[in-house]
Amino acid sequence: HSFCSECFRKRWERDRRNECPCSCPECTYTFPSRPQRITDTTLAEQVRDRGSAGDGKRQRRQHGSGGKPPQKQPESGRKSPQKRAFRDAASGDARCRKHNRPLDLYCCTSDVIICAACAQTEHGGHRIGCVSEERRRKQEELRNIQETNKETLQKQKHRCGNLKNVLTQIEEEAGQVADYCEGVLVGVMASIQKHYLSVRELIGVQEKAVADRVSNSVQTLEKKIKEMEKRDAELERLALSDSDTHFLQEWPALQRLCEVDRVQVRSELSEDPLLPFEFTKRAVEEVGVRLEEFCKKEFASVTESGDSEVEQELTGDTEEGVTVQRCGSSDSPRGMTSSLEPRTRAEFLQYACDLTLDPTTAHKDLVVSVGDKEVKRMSQGSLPSVRHPQRFTRQRQLLCREALQAEHCYYEVEVEGDKFEIALAYKGMDRKSSTKLSAFGANVHSWSLDRSSSYSVSHNSHSKGFTKYPQHQRIGVYLKFKEGSVSFYEVSDTMIFLYKIEADFTEPLYPGFWLDDKCCIRICDLSQDI
Repeated sequence: HSFCSECFRKRWERDRRNECPCSCPECTYTFPSRPQRITDTTLAEQVRDRGSAGDGKRQRRQHGSGGKPPQKQPESGRKSPQKRAFRDAASGDARCRKHNRPLDLYCCTSDVIICAACAQTEHGGHRIGCVSEERRRKQEELRNIQETNKETLQKQKHRCGNLKNVLTQIEEEAGQVADYCEGVLVGVMASIQKHYLSVRELIGVQEKAVADRVSNSVQTLEKKIKEMEKRDAELERLALSDSDTHFLQEWPALQRLCEVDRVQVRSELSEDPLLPFEFTKRAVEEVGVRLEEFCKKEFASVTESGDSEVEQELTGDTEEGVTVQRCGSSDSPRGMTSSLEPRTRAEFLQYACDLTLDPTTAHKDLVVSVGDKEVKRMSQGSLPSVRHPQRFTRQRQLLCREALQAEHCYYEVEVEGDKFEIALAYKGMDRKSSTKLSAFGANVHSWSLDRSSSYSVSHNSHSKGFTKYPQHQRIGVYLKFKEGSVSFYEVSDTMIFLYKIEADFTEPLYPGFWLDDKCCIRICDLSQDI
């Protein structure tokens, strides 16, 4: 806002005497301190131009028609002096319109081209430089930006080319995997067909055997029927005999033959001829149910693995030499080696290792018990204060005694509580620092899986969360030391994959744990499950 300089000065002098804050008379904006007054050059030039125009009219009246034609006055300033300075500099007439001096200085504070008079009157305390020198400096900045942009452009082009190659590889790999899976499943179906034919053959053998046995029984019964009909006729004749002597002589023999006929008929009907078919039916039905359950569970695992792989980012997250990669299954995304990864818990148990907790490393609020297999978080007042040089003094953490550096290692822990960390660390990690550097996952010497309302992984103070919510209380840890990877699972009826961390391990790793209030962690004895 523009004001008369004298009126403005009187207003502020009055406000100062009344101990009022400095404010704009028009918008009442209050300044924290009295600002420096700035001349409105545009308004000043308009006043000057208007005064020049009035002088010209007076001159024309004085000279009359014979006077010289008035010179064309400068255009009234609608553009700021700085814009006109840039315009003049571009046209080669680099002079200040206000002071008519060369525009040979550059105010680095305001980023404007000025003359020496402007520097003294309007840019006091600012950093002033020579125009040519500032042009050289900014030209150097421009070249640096150009080089950076070119490098970034080349990297983006290279990355785009790599992604196009990945698209081609995806198509080829998908076709190969489809053919491979088709071959495997066709082989399985062929095996089932073979077993089905063997069952059909068994049923045919049973049918023939039972049918032959029943046919023989029919033939025997038909023969017996004829004999019984003949004997029945003999009994009829004997019943009509008038001779008592003849009756008594013939009756004992006929009576014995009738008893033998009744015993043979009962023996023929005592065995169920359809019983073998019932046994076969039940056995095949049980196989079908078990096969259906197996296929449902295993193919659900395959589907879940595929869905999780689709969610995985192509580039991953690389920080400080460690790659934290989210996968959807226990398979490593490194091509053909994935078939060697364990999938079922029985396969993981082949690499089970026995661990014990080291009480000498435990923070004073942690209590180790149950044969050094269990640790609980307790209140400070209930624990004795025993000092060990290897103890964690600031973080409620502890390590295991055993170092892991085998090619494959697997262990499980049972957890109770809402918040805890399962970690792997080098022996030499900081245990005394009062900063977060002594916490698992906050330094280059440790990696941790953090669980609260959801899961996250941490290394060297970099943390990455993922949308996997806790469902089970048993956690499995699978370490491949030489390959440089550690995978975490929730263990139930199946192995539920959580996360896979890849890193270059240079020292043996010690399992460790951090516990929140009312937490308990128990190392599982896997020898009973093997």
